[in-house]
Amino acid sequence: MTPYDTLSETEWVQVERVRDLLDENEIEEARIALDAMLRKRPKQADLRILDAELRLEEGDATRALASLRGAERSADPAHYFYLRAAANYELVKFPEALEDAERSIVIHPDYGHGWNLIARIREHVGDAEGAAKADANALAIDPVAFPAPLEVATEEFDALVQRAVSELPKKIREKLEEMPIVVQDLPGSEILIEEDPPLTPDLLGLFVGRHIFARSSAESPGAPGAIFLFRRNLLRVCADREELAHEVRITVQHEVGHLMGLDEDELDDWGLA
Repeated sequence: MTPYDTLSETEWVQVERVRDLLDENEIEEARIALDAMLRKRPKQADLRILDAELRLEEGDATRALASLRGAERSADPAHYFYLRAAANYELVKFPEALEDAERSIVIHPDYGHGWNLIARIREHVGDAEGAAKADANALAIDPVAFPAPLEVATEEFDALVQRAVSELPKKIREKLEEMPIVVQDLPGSEILIEEDPPLTPDLLGLFVGRHIFARSSAESPGAPGAIFLFRRNLLRVCADREELAHEVRITVQHEVGHLMGLDEDELDDWGLA
């Protein structure tokens, strides 16, 4: 087996600088700095681990997995398995993701990120009890980083959705009369893998169909599509009911923006991203 090839003290400082840029959401600057290091040491395991982290932030889980090949002998094997699990999770490969996430907490039982990922995977495979146990472990390790998912009755959640719709302009509400807004607990795998690469399992909402300006007046009447909201994912990202109401409103507005034919950049310009 090839011996572990460590980084120098100076290189570790550079690695921490890249991590700081990631924490500050300076993705482009982090990529420039890391690529400069990788050009000198393309096979170094810890740099490949960092490259996988950055690939996930860039939304490229496939290349994240590629970066992890050959990185098994990194300084932090628990983090290696976590990243591989996270990449497979984003690719909707839940069995592979669960196996690696559980490896990460075997190596490091107090690894909150690992437990949190296990909880999300188990929710998607229908193991509510296992998800609750994993969430409890993550909460015990770091209650600030991994608070318990918000619990809200279905009726209360539906009322938030209706309030968000009622706040839309009248002309948009009229368009929504012919389009259902569907609340589901989680996005099904079949929805996620319709796109290439797959949509993230942590998706909050989704518009399915053709936007209204892409339809011709000659088209026969029929179901124009639907707006989906994913309840469990929304509950997981919100700390309290006030934040949930805000997130539901923004998600409804975001998906209505897609109905109107706005792309992601235009949604951002309108404050709907």
